[in-house]
Amino acid sequence: MDETISVITNDGRNIVGVLKGFDQATNIILDEFHERVFSTKEGVQQLVLGLYIIRGDNISVVGELDEELDSNLDLSKLRAHPLKPVIH
Repeated sequence: MDETISVITNDGRNIVGVLKGFDQATNIILDEFHERVFSTKEGVQQLVLGLYIIRGDNISVVGELDEELDSNLDLSKLRAHPLKPVIH
């Protein structure tokens, strides 16, 4: 709780925020939520959305984010293909 985490959703979105709560169905509440949109042509865009709830059945991966390493990344120079949706 109150740690910065990174979430990858089933539709391939990369979301970063501060974990504020969760339940037995893995629904999570994130504060300071922002989505990182990757592109091969320009740097990573960060869409700030504030407080957000993500349903557990839409989550593929959750991991703790190393804030020191993350702050050293220059997202404006980072290029990558967007993730494809998860297929079950």
